[in-house]
Amino acid sequence: MTHVEDELTSQPECWARAASQAPRFMKVLPAPGERVAIVGCGTSYFMARAAAALREGAGRGETDAFAASEFPHGRRYDRVVALTRSGTTTEVLDLLGRLKGRTPTTAITADPDTPVKAAADALAVLDFADERSVVQTRFATTALTLLRAHLGLHPDTAVTDAHTALAEPLPEGVVECGQFTFLGRGWTVGLADEAGLKMREAALAWAEAYPAMEYRHGPISISTQGTATWMLGDAPDGLAEQVRGTGALWIAGALDPLAELVRVHRLAVAVAASHGLDPDTPRHLTRSVILEP
Repeated sequence: MTHVEDELTSQPECWARAASQAPRFMKVLPAPGERVAIVGCGTSYFMARAAAALREGAGRGETDAFAASEFPHGRRYDRVVALTRSGTTTEVLDLLGRLKGRTPTTAITADPDTPVKAAADALAVLDFADERSVVQTRFATTALTLLRAHLGLHPDTAVTDAHTALAEPLPEGVVECGQFTFLGRGWTVGLADEAGLKMREAALAWAEAYPAMEYRHGPISISTQGTATWMLGDAPDGLAEQVRGTGALWIAGALDPLAELVRVHRLAVAVAASHGLDPDTPRHLTRSVILEP
């Protein structure tokens, strides 16, 4: 078993633990009414986008999400939350350093014994969700679970659905597909982007992601036999029938959207195995991007 396989199968337990610990971090996570930015890089950026959409959609306050390198320093925020598994990513540390003394910051991390401890004003540590694989799975979804629970938006069914996502067979024929498109709506657009990234990182697959209503505006032209379109969350009316009409495989997101992402994690590992790839060590990638000064 690869590290990523071991780590992705532990997600239900990590989610349950994060949800139970959410009250511990109440004072360092955004309060209702605060204007907040959530930042990250790569997978953490996509989780930030999902969390921001959830928070603003719940009426808890204006919430933006940015890649750490693209933070708009001309805007005022009451708090900035950084998602960083390693606590060593250059862009995140640079941003936290620039905000020091100006804007309160919280880092959600798996490793507190890293430079992020000094860079951020406060930490929410999820060390039980740390990973050995380069490819992120359980830390990202556990960090998002913590934020969902903090907002009161973590359903009990999410953990149950994650167990289902691990136990049930993947959709018939999906591993053999040559192209994958992931669709989301609202907070699940970030999950769709993350699903596409997982397929590219772990399996070197041709994978794309879009807001579901945007799929008709061009991207559907690539749908045909041998491609798959996977919906995370509720699909717009008529889209499933339209995709099936192209000959593509349509996969409906019947589970909690975060549990659907677990199914995609399994798909990425399965496609990697079918191509003789090691999903633990994607080419050109490292566990953390640390740049020279």
